[in-house]
Amino acid sequence: MSRVYPFDDAATARAVVGDDGTLVEWNEGARRLLGHPAEAVLGRPAAELLAGPGPGARPPGRRWDGTLGLRHRDGRTVRVWLLAHHRPPHDGRPGGWLVVAPLAGTEPAAAHDPLAEAGLLQSPCAIAVYDDRLRLRRMNEAMAEVVGLPEERVRGLRLSEIGGRRQSEELEEGLLQVLTSGRPLDVRTFLRTGVQDRKHAWLARMAPVLDAAGRVSGVCVSAHDVTDNYRARQRLQLVNEASVRIGTTLDVTATAQELADVCVPALADFVTIDLLDPHEQGGEPPARVTAPVRLRRAAHRSVLDGVPEAVIKPGQTEEYPDFSPQTDALTACRTINTSVADGEIDPWLDWHGERGERVREFGIHSAMSVPIRARGLTLGVAVLIRHRSPDPFSADDVLLAEEVTARAAVCIDNARRYSRERETALALQRSLLPRSLPRTAALEASSRYLPAARAGVGGDWFDVIPLSGLRVAMVVGDVVGHGVQASATMGRLRTAVRTLADIDLAPDELLTHLDDLVLRLSDESGGEGSPGEVGATCLYAVYDPVSRRCTLARAGHPPPVLLRPGGRPQLLDLPAGPPLGLGGLPFESAELELPEGTVLALYTDGLMLSRDRDGDTGRDLLYRALGQDTEAGGTDALDGTCDRILHALLPSGGAADDVALLLARTRCLPASQVANWDVPADPALVASVRKQVVEQLDAWSLSAASFTAELVVSELVTNAIRYGSHPIRLRLVHDATTLICEVSDTSHTAPHLRRAKTFDEGGRGLLLVAQLTQRWGSRPTADGKTIWAELPLYEEGG
Repeated sequence: MSRVYPFDDAATARAVVGDDGTLVEWNEGARRLLGHPAEAVLGRPAAELLAGPGPGARPPGRRWDGTLGLRHRDGRTVRVWLLAHHRPPHDGRPGGWLVVAPLAGTEPAAAHDPLAEAGLLQSPCAIAVYDDRLRLRRMNEAMAEVVGLPEERVRGLRLSEIGGRRQSEELEEGLLQVLTSGRPLDVRTFLRTGVQDRKHAWLARMAPVLDAAGRVSGVCVSAHDVTDNYRARQRLQLVNEASVRIGTTLDVTATAQELADVCVPALADFVTIDLLDPHEQGGEPPARVTAPVRLRRAAHRSVLDGVPEAVIKPGQTEEYPDFSPQTDALTACRTINTSVADGEIDPWLDWHGERGERVREFGIHSAMSVPIRARGLTLGVAVLIRHRSPDPFSADDVLLAEEVTARAAVCIDNARRYSRERETALALQRSLLPRSLPRTAALEASSRYLPAARAGVGGDWFDVIPLSGLRVAMVVGDVVGHGVQASATMGRLRTAVRTLADIDLAPDELLTHLDDLVLRLSDESGGEGSPGEVGATCLYAVYDPVSRRCTLARAGHPPPVLLRPGGRPQLLDLPAGPPLGLGGLPFESAELELPEGTVLALYTDGLMLSRDRDGDTGRDLLYRALGQDTEAGGTDALDGTCDRILHALLPSGGAADDVALLLARTRCLPASQVANWDVPADPALVASVRKQVVEQLDAWSLSAASFTAELVVSELVTNAIRYGSHPIRLRLVHDATTLICEVSDTSHTAPHLRRAKTFDEGGRGLLLVAQLTQRWGSRPTADGKTIWAELPLYEEGG
């Protein structure tokens, strides 16, 4: 909105000359001065009004003043002092020259003029007095130095005409407010005045000038250069902003981008952050850097859209020679402040032609290379560049850049250390987790593991362990904490679970042994006289496809979710049990029968944790995701269900804690693939048992395994008759790849291999079994033990 002043605007001759030299504005004051009406001169070259040599096609600098001979409409020449300001394009207005000449108020002040008396002309403070038309009446020498023009030249001009800048118009609005209200006003602005080479911060204090009758007859302005205070506040604000905005994540690239974002446009027009590649430095940044240096672009930012000044993109690497400012800064461990005009970087720009072209294209005039160092290590270099801002980097700018970069360097180093530890922990975690789940006759299984988005890798794990008799164990656990230590503890517990599972302990007994192990780990991890804090939770389940029964026990772990065929998901009611590491408390098992096709979902608590919902909502989401399409069968369907569950329950930014998920769909072994016999306690009847075994194998079309199976059964049955307790039972079970021979008795004495002497008549039975079978062993039962052996099955003729 244009301003309305209650006074004559024609007291100044005013014209605007476009950058192409044509007249685009012509006011009434200009007509009064030269007699030409606006319609006669607008759109015509301004040079036609010159009666002699002019200042040239385009005067140098942003301001020009001087006396010129101008052509009056009546043909005479009028010599006029002119003041011209160059105005760059702004708010859609094209650039051009504002040319003014005072027509009124140029006469000296009258004696006893209250406006002149108010001037305090002897004051060292810059003071000017404007009349009731807001035209300059008086100013002292200090103000003349600020303006860069003598009083007699600009007397009668308005402030906006003297300054010629947008800020001058804002100051004039303040003068009008004081003139009309009669109240003092302070206005702060930031501009380049007179012949200053840099912008300064100014405090303009405006007060009304009163005549003898108390009426407002003008405005007095005192100008105070507060640049030092302004820049100090600006530096403090930028440092505080850097403390808040830099280091919000533990991601190296994001932190580097935050540093670039903070510096643009407050400190530079274009900023690049280049970091040393740790893989080329042996994994750790060096304390000292030698040339040449290879750097990876981590981030950049510009005041221009699309960062057109950049030569390389983030993620790309480039080698910098010893004469580049980046290498100078890194090798000298100090900031290198360079000026393009001084030719200091000409060798670098000549060597890298594309950079030289960008410098010329965008008018880059100053560059500052600041090494990024933290904890005695060199991490990279920040390069700050100016092209839109005309001021070169000052010593204060260097100190400010070093302060901000030093704060960012600590954040970058923290992110680097965290990333390195996270990568190490993740590699350790993945090496300790199963690469793939075993294919078993008991169930189909699918799994997922996701590290936490912020906290990183933790101690979550899962496993599927084949057991004897085609049974299978499923386990999911969670070690308290994150990082390498949690991953290492997880590895020890997973190994212990597999070892305890191999000896066929019941789930509650296995958790008791695991609890003892966690207690020992706590003692080992503590310092002198004080135990450590190692804690964990675990869920252990054993499923038998022959009996279709599943036995489960948990130690402080979330209970599994069960989905029976055609049913709805439900939370399995299991005794909770204490977390591992408390010691001395019992664990309880629960047993249930599962129809074929039942889906079990075992998971860690990271799947349910969320700040945006409660536990009941999380379980509903799990039920809904689990209930979709799981009846289709096949591992592919379970894989899709795993992905669907993670997508439904985890936020897009990642999980708050690490997550382990194990889905299993049960299978059943038909009764036709199982055969049982009661074995008489008579060694003479062993031959009859062998015969029945051979007949059963023929009925199963497994005649190729008859010879080996006959020998194994003979040895196991004979050993049970000789050393075991009655009753004795024999069971044969097979699937597509394995034949299992099991002999059970009521003795709790476990068999063991021994080396028979040369002339011993016995003692070679179990050694023979071990040589003929794929694997063998024993497991305790409620009323004794079972000795089992597995034989591989091959296709006929294979």
